[in-house]
Amino acid sequence: MTSTEKHTALIKAEAKRLGFLSCGISKADFLEEEAPRLEKWLRKGMNGEMHYMENNFDKRLDPRILVEGSKSVISLLLNYFPSEVQKDPTAPKISKYAYGTDYHFVIKDKLKQLLNFIQEEIGDVGGRAFVDSAPVLDKAWAAKSGLGWIGKNSNLLSKQVGSFFFIAELIVDLDLEYDTAVTDHCGSCTACIDACPTEAITNPYVVDGSKCISYFTIELKDEIPNDFSGKFDDWMFGCDVCQDVCPWNRFSKPHNEPLFNPNPELLSMSKKEWQEITKDVFQEIFRKSPVKRTKYEGLKRNIEFLNGKKN
Repeated sequence: MTSTEKHTALIKAEAKRLGFLSCGISKADFLEEEAPRLEKWLRKGMNGEMHYMENNFDKRLDPRILVEGSKSVISLLLNYFPSEVQKDPTAPKISKYAYGTDYHFVIKDKLKQLLNFIQEEIGDVGGRAFVDSAPVLDKAWAAKSGLGWIGKNSNLLSKQVGSFFFIAELIVDLDLEYDTAVTDHCGSCTACIDACPTEAITNPYVVDGSKCISYFTIELKDEIPNDFSGKFDDWMFGCDVCQDVCPWNRFSKPHNEPLFNPNPELLSMSKKEWQEITKDVFQEIFRKSPVKRTKYEGLKRNIEFLNGKKN
């Protein structure tokens, strides 16, 4: 076994021990196929008010610009599929990824542990950890690393575990064994396209971010356009429709990360309780949650929009 193979096996074994679903590795290089796609998507304004998507274009496509001397992109998946969902079927809904503690904290901690392990076991290895907070095309790297394929709903899909997982990376200056991409298994299925409440999946593999319920309920700071009234299918923070209907998600299994377990109140709150939520209750239930991103006022705006009221 070469040292490169040995290092790769060590890293993958430690990733598993830390609770990651899977780990795949790619050569840090220019993302040739993604460049024209990203350019076209931005040119069509599909990023809406998410102007940060227009920044650091070169860094998004080449990790060697982002992390000097980088040689490998280690992609990791962490399961967040819950064992229980909200109990009141008429209550406004929260995307499953936001049930527990903010994933940025949970994953950053695991990535630091993995990087420390690499440095202790292998030596002087430089690298940086990324969790959805820097110009890194997570899904493209995960697909390149053989962890799944990018589906028609633009999510990374895996035959083994579906798509209810977070994606993170370590970009390191270490040569490793590289994985190969897997084939697309969407076939002729159009379940996600047919089910999207706002028709945000404009073509297979193309999602207009500016029409997505997640965009409206999380990213958009202004009023939600009236044209979308009655089309939110009761989602008040994020949306899981295109994942819920995906046939590959019948293979999703509940996570075993205690920090992703929701506040019990979140699951038991009724429609009426959500409509009357106070700032204190919001702060208590969402103390360490990604929902804090939209703030109390944002969540109230979303709930009122579902009720057909404008602020």
